[in-house]
Amino acid sequence: MDQTTANVQSDTQQEATVLDQSQPPQEQQVDFKSLIPEDYKEEKSLQNFSNMNDFVKSYLHSQKLVGVDKIPVPTKLATDEDWNAVYEKLGRPANAEGYKYNLPEGSKVDDMTLKAFSEEAHKLGLLPKQAEGIINYYNKIGEAADASNLAKSETAKLEAETELRKEFGPAYDLKVTAAKNLAVNTLGADFLRNTKLADGSILGNNPQVVRAFADLADKLSEDSIVQGDTPATMTTKEIDREIQELTAEGSPYWNKSHINHKKAVEEVQSLYELKDRSQNG
Repeated sequence: MDQTTANVQSDTQQEATVLDQSQPPQEQQVDFKSLIPEDYKEEKSLQNFSNMNDFVKSYLHSQKLVGVDKIPVPTKLATDEDWNAVYEKLGRPANAEGYKYNLPEGSKVDDMTLKAFSEEAHKLGLLPKQAEGIINYYNKIGEAADASNLAKSETAKLEAETELRKEFGPAYDLKVTAAKNLAVNTLGADFLRNTKLADGSILGNNPQVVRAFADLADKLSEDSIVQGDTPATMTTKEIDREIQELTAEGSPYWNKSHINHKKAVEEVQSLYELKDRSQNG
């Protein structure tokens, strides 16, 4: 190996050794505040930034807000006028009549309720969408409650009928009819239908109430109690008419193979017994 070759190898080895040991240049950290011109260094709005990245993000965000109508948030000391100004900018109607509701047909919310709610909604600064949402929710609750009450009423009615049918036997229809006539003429149909007792049952479906009126009706003759011009219990003529209908030609009363034959015979017998009690006291 000649001297020239040895020198080249030596230089190559030395160069490789230098490259292997070299490090990438360190990125110099720049103090963001040093980039701020002297005239603006004391600006308070710039004291929150520590790097250029945050500053650029803030600037771009502020540019997006240029031209947007800004609504100041009222403080604790704000007056009603301050709040009204905010409500109007947010879109509150000029008056309570400005609220419109798209309720389904048969809604439980009446006009008087809507008017009162609209006035209160306007005072509270509700937007039309908010007010309509609350009314729709209220209406749904009302519908659910009505459905639940109807189901309970039907169940109570069925339970009362089952109990009284078992107690009255074949005379059920006769006794319930007499009780109904007496109760309606004494208290009124609406009162019986809409009045609830302490246990939640409707007055007209309560078996104790029906039983009481049935017992009272049994003790009364056709002339003993009169509500206006209407007799409170079945009169002799009504009993006769009922018997005539039940014993008409072709009725189950005469057809022993008919499914309702036994019931018809028992009802006719009960009517004759009622007629006898009415006449003999």
